[in-house]
Order: sequence, then structure tokens, then C-alpha cells
Amino acid sequence: MVSLYGQGWLQLGELALAFVLSALIGIEREVRQKSAGVRTYTLVGVAAALFMLVSKYGFNDVLRPQIVVVDPSRIAAQIVSGIGFIGGGVIFMRRDVVRGLTTAASVWLTAALGMACGAGLPALAVATTIGHFVIMFGFPKIIGRLPANRKNGTVLRLVYEDGRGLLRTILLCCTQCRFTIEQVRLSSHQTERSDPRPSAVTLFMEVKGKRPISRLIEKLGEIDGLWEVETREDDGLE
Repeated sequence: MVSLYGQGWLQLGELALAFVLSALIGIEREVRQKSAGVRTYTLVGVAAALFMLVSKYGFNDVLRPQIVVVDPSRIAAQIVSGIGFIGGGVIFMRRDVVRGLTTAASVWLTAALGMACGAGLPALAVATTIGHFVIMFGFPKIIGRLPANRKNGTVLRLVYEDGRGLLRTILLCCTQCRFTIEQVRLSSHQTERSDPRPSAVTLFMEVKGKRPISRLIEKLGEIDGLWEVETREDDGLE
């Protein structure tokens, strides 16, 4: 039975559902060691659900027909815009590689399912959670089976510190990411006097693989001493 001011078992059940569903998403992100873990996701989902419940039931004692009217949808709109601050906090750029976009999107999704729980739409919240796991676990396998987007491969331009033997590390990284290397061209050059970095080597290589090239770029960006990684639009090294 729902109480007069919306503090009955129904509302507690909606909060509990938001807790469970958002925690499931957080556990998946925690296992993958992402920047936002189970605590962050659970807090986002439960808080979004609570905001919705407050918006729906929190002003019953002050409502007066045709005098004091509350629009519950305004709280939902503020949640959508406010969650962007948390999502933006997990996006960062490292060596020309943007990371954290998927994490930010999943935080946004967790807020949405929390809102669905608070709005009394449990079926939609459960379906959204299932969709999340399909996207995270099923889509990578589907993408891995897609043919390569470029017939002639992708040309990468890399600039790394000379004298550290990084070429072998780069080639090994490409192999581990299941990319084949078709062509390689090297050129060494001295940095400008105003540049505190030591001499550098520019590497052009054409790679082919069935996986998204963004994965390879992300892995290459983690190599210490590799300063720049970018793709080229031309078809080859000739």
C-alpha cells in the first residue's frame, strides 16, 4: 500500500531495483577496470531514481489545485543535463587518443535506468540493463567478424623517442592486437632546440586487421616514449 506522501513499499522497491540494476552495470565496469566502478554506477542509478521519486511525491503536501502545480518532468530534464558533469569527468585525452567515451556513455545510461525505476517503469529499466550487457559483450564479437573497412589497410604515422628500442615494442603491439604490417618506413630527425625532447624517429606503417583501428591506436598510445599516433588518409606509403 502506497502511503499518502509516497513513502511506501512501492517506492522502496523502485529504489531497490535501481540499486540492483546499476550495481550490475558497475560490476561489469569494475571487472574491466574502467575509471568508474561499481560504487559510482550504483550511486548514479540510485540517486537518479530518488530524484524521480522526490519529483513525483515530494511536493504532495504543498500542492493546491489551480494554485500550486508541480511539473515532475522538470526534474528528469535536470538529471539528463546534470549527469553530463560526471560523464565528462571520465573522458580524457592521452597522446592524441581519446579515452573514456564508453564509460561516460554507460554512466549516462545508468542514470537513465535509475530514472526509469523512479518513474515506475521497471520493465524498461530491466530491458535497458540487458541491452547494456548485449552492447558490452556482444558487439565486440560482431565487430571482430566484420571485414576490414579499408581494402589497402590503414597507414599510421608514429613519432617516438630514438635510442630506446621502441620499434620492436610497436611491432609486437600490432601483432598482439592481431594486425598485420604490410609496409614500414622510418625517418629519424633532430628536434628543435626549443623542444626539450631528445631526437625522434618518425615511423610510417601500413597495417591490416579485422578489428577497429581505434583499438590499436589506443594500445599504441600506452607505450612510454611514443609521442604521437595518427592515421593518414592516403592509400599507401608510396
